[in-house]
Amino acid sequence: MSLVEIARYQDVYEADLAAAFLASHGVDVDVTERFQTTVDPLMQRALGLRLMGRADQAAQARDLLARVRAGEFGLEEGDDLAPAAPGERVAARGLALALFVTAGGFAGTSLPRRMGVLQWTGLALVAVMVAWMLVFWLSTVG
Repeated sequence: MSLVEIARYQDVYEADLAAAFLASHGVDVDVTERFQTTVDPLMQRALGLRLMGRADQAAQARDLLARVRAGEFGLEEGDDLAPAAPGERVAARGLALALFVTAGGFAGTSLPRRMGVLQWTGLALVAVMVAWMLVFWLSTVG
């Protein structure tokens, strides 16, 4: 039995989800280029991942994927999170800005490293701003 391309994806997880969905509906498929794209994730964009299936099931597989894209299999569950209050948004932005200034970028995106001149300068500026705000607040309270 010959294999034909059912779909092409640029993300290994999306390709795996599509393959699992099709397998749950009785369509045999295989995600190709998995080894190259998992060794070097940049290759996902360059090569793409092909979803290959049997020629006699290609039309059924493409139809199922088109129905998924149209939202036929989606569930109307709603969102269980309450919307963020304006004060929470301001606080979150302030914390993100403080982390960016003091750490020289977002710490979760890189390996731990020693603080450089930029980070120490940012930390000093934040400390001065906090001290100034504390003095201002204490002067208005008293």
